[in-house]
Amino acid sequence: MINIDRSRIKVFELFEDVSKPSTSIDAMIISYSCVYKRSIKPVMKGSRVETIEAASKENKQLLDEGWKKTSILKSYF
Repeated sequence: MINIDRSRIKVFELFEDVSKPSTSIDAMIISYSCVYKRSIKPVMKGSRVETIEAASKENKQLLDEGWKKTSILKSYF
């Protein structure tokens, strides 16, 4: 997702714990970054693991604030 100013990006992905054999973990990893110039890659600031419910709530809140779904990161990575 990207904010209205196109200066902040958040990526929501399913969390996969490769250290355990079970892949059915109900969690998501949320990575966030800043875009300083449009001609360079976003600078990844960090990430955190949240429950799917908390991540869905944050996703809905961001959409209500005007953030948009995007595939901009696919062109960078």
